[in-house]
Amino acid sequence: MAEPVPAIPLRADGSPPTGITTVELTWVEQATERWIRFGTPLHDQILDRRRRLLSFAANSVFAFVRWASNDYGTLLSRLDVVRTVGPGEAYTTLPCVAPGGELLLHLGGWPKVRQALALIDAIENLGVDPCVVAPDYWRHAHNRLIAGYRPRAYSLARHRAWLLRREIGA
Repeated sequence: MAEPVPAIPLRADGSPPTGITTVELTWVEQATERWIRFGTPLHDQILDRRRRLLSFAANSVFAFVRWASNDYGTLLSRLDVVRTVGPGEAYTTLPCVAPGGELLLHLGGWPKVRQALALIDAIENLGVDPCVVAPDYWRHAHNRLIAGYRPRAYSLARHRAWLLRREIGA
């Protein structure tokens, strides 16, 4: 059985502590669906049957999927791979993400979102946690998909190179 996630104490004004990024998830079947594809939250707070809040530490990476539809079909399909920021770092604002984060990949439209989800599946099939993939790879995938090209596959060799580069502080 999973251990309960510890609560994150709020500041006096009711906001999360500095360095914490909060994502509001919503699930209204076949209408509005916002979920995390990958990521390791510090805290998971259930607000009601359809909404919850996830809190992430600074420098965490997660994938946030937003989808909405109405009686006529899909209105919105988005996938963002986000690196959470620490105090004083620049960030981009995103709906349902407070305060925001560094966008490593930002795609709209179901065909591109589907391709990115397939990339994530391929990375997981390598045995690599997508949270620790080289940020440069997410940027590469973003640029290639936006331009209508297929991104290069992420490999174990590329992942080892990233881990070594990160270890020496580059």
